[in-house]
Amino acid sequence: MNTVLAAEAGSTTARNLTITLFLVFVAITLAITVWASRQTKTATDFYAGGRSFSGFQNGMAIGGDYMSAASFLGIAGIIALYGYDGFLYSIGFLVAWLVALLLVAELLRNSGRYTMADVLAFRMRQRPVRTAAAVSTITVSIFYLLAQMVGAGALVALLLGIKPGTTFLGMDADTAKVATIIMVGALMIIYVTVGGMKGTTYVQIVKAFLLMGGALAMTLLVLAKYKFNLSSLLGDAASASGKGAAFLEPGLRYGVETPGDALKTFYSKMDLLSLGIALVLGTAGLPHILIRFYTVPTARAARKSVLWAIGIIGTFYLLTLALGFGAAAIVGGQAITEQDKAGNTAAPQLAEALGVDFLGGNLGGATLLAIIAAVAFATILAVVAGLTLASSSSLAHDFYANVMKNGQASERQEVTVARISALVIGTVSIVLSIYAQNLNVAFLVALAFAVAASGNLPAILYSLFWKRFNTSGAVWAIYGGLLAAVVLVFFSPVVSGAPTAMFPDHDWQWFPLSNPGIISIPFGFLCGWLGTILSKESDEEKYAELEVRSLTGAGAH
Repeated sequence: MNTVLAAEAGSTTARNLTITLFLVFVAITLAITVWASRQTKTATDFYAGGRSFSGFQNGMAIGGDYMSAASFLGIAGIIALYGYDGFLYSIGFLVAWLVALLLVAELLRNSGRYTMADVLAFRMRQRPVRTAAAVSTITVSIFYLLAQMVGAGALVALLLGIKPGTTFLGMDADTAKVATIIMVGALMIIYVTVGGMKGTTYVQIVKAFLLMGGALAMTLLVLAKYKFNLSSLLGDAASASGKGAAFLEPGLRYGVETPGDALKTFYSKMDLLSLGIALVLGTAGLPHILIRFYTVPTARAARKSVLWAIGIIGTFYLLTLALGFGAAAIVGGQAITEQDKAGNTAAPQLAEALGVDFLGGNLGGATLLAIIAAVAFATILAVVAGLTLASSSSLAHDFYANVMKNGQASERQEVTVARISALVIGTVSIVLSIYAQNLNVAFLVALAFAVAASGNLPAILYSLFWKRFNTSGAVWAIYGGLLAAVVLVFFSPVVSGAPTAMFPDHDWQWFPLSNPGIISIPFGFLCGWLGTILSKESDEEKYAELEVRSLTGAGAH
C-alpha cells in the first residue's frame, strides 16, 4: 500500500515539476520572441535575422534546427528497439553534413538572398521556378513537421503518466496527445509570426545548449552505472532487448534475411540502401537548413557555422548511441513498446530510470524525467518554428512577391503574407499530425529527407554546376523528384497495408520499400537533365555571373 502511495506521489510530483519546467521554458522563449519582434523592422530582419549572427551563433542555431525531436527521441528509440540497425540513422544524419559543407553551404550563401529559390531563379524565368520551389519547400517542411508533432504527443502522454485506460484532466491518452499537438502548433505559429528569423534563431541557440547538456548528463549517468565498461552495457542491452546477440548485429530491421524468400530479402536490402542515400543527400536539400546560411554576414561565416554545426551534431549523435543502448539495457524493449509502440519515449523513460537509481526514489526519477522532457519539448518547439519559417518565407517571398505580384510587393506586404502563411501551414500540420501518431519520428524525418533529396537537391546542384541548365530543367527536376517521392510513399507500407502504417485498416500499397530515395532521387536528376536537353533555352552569360557570384560573394546581398 505504501509503495503504491509513494509511486502515485512520485508521478504527481513528476507531472507538476514537468509542467512547471515546460511553462518556464515557454515563458523564456516567448520573452525572447517578443524582444526579437522589436528588432525586426525589415524583410531582411524577418527572413534572415538581419544577417547579424556570427559563425558560432549560426552553428549553434543550425545544430538546434537539425537535432530535432526525431534525433533525440526517434533515434534513441530506434536504437533501443533495433540495436545496430538504429545506429544507421546516426551515421547517415552526420555524414550528410559533409555533403552540405562541400557542395552547397558557401555557394548558396553567396548566391541567394532569403530562400532556396533565389539561387534557382537567378538565371531562369522567375515564375515557374519560384512556384515549383515554393511547392517543394512546403511539402518537405510538412513531412518534417509531422515528425516533431508526433514526438510531442508521445512525450506528453508519458510525462503526464497517461497510459491506455488512465486519464488526465478528464482526457484519455489519445485526447491528451491531440491536445498537445494543437498546443505545440499554436506556439510555433506565435514564434514565427511574432519573432521572425531573429526570434527563431535565439530560441534554437538556447535549445541547442539545453539538448547537449541533457544528452551529455544522461550519457555520463548510463556509463557511470556500468562503471564505463561498454561491453557490459552492450551485453545487458542485448539480453534485455529480448533479441539476444542479433541485437548487436546488422539485419534486425534493415537488410533482413528471409529464408526461402529471395525477393523479400532483396527488398529489405534495397530499403537499407534507399534509407542511406536519402539520409546522406537529404540535408543539402532541406529548406529550413538552407535558409540558415543567409543569416550570416559573409561566406566565411557560413563555412565556419557549418564546421561548428558538424562538431556539435557529431558529438550529439555519438551520445545517442549511449542513450539508445542504455534505454535497451536499463528500461528494456518491452517496457518501451508498452508506453509507445514506435519507441519514441525511450530516452525520457531512460531518464526516469536513471533518476531513480542516482537521485533516489520516485522523486529522483520524476525530477530527471521532468528535466529531460522539458528539453525534448524545447527541441520540438525550436525545430517546428524553423520549419514553419522556411515554408512561410517561401510562400511569401517566392510565390506571393515574385509570382503573384511580379516583384512589385512592398516589404511590409511580403512580411504580412509570411505571417498569414505561417498560420495556414501550422494548421495543416496540426491536422495531418493527428493521423500520423503510429509512426516512429526518426522514420518520418527520413521520409522528409528523401523528398528533399529527390526534388530540391537535383535543381540546386544543376543550377550551381551545369552551364546548360535552364528553366524547364529546374521545373522538371523539382516536380518530377517531388512527385516520385510522394507517390511512392503513398503506395508504400508506410501509409497502408502494415500494422504500423498511417492507415493500418486499409491496404492500397504496391511499392515494396518504406524509403523511396533509391528510385525518386535518380528520377529527380533524370527529370532535370531531360527537361534541360528538350528545351532550347540557355543563358550562358547569366551562368557565368552566378558562378562568379557563388565563388566570390561579389554582389551578394
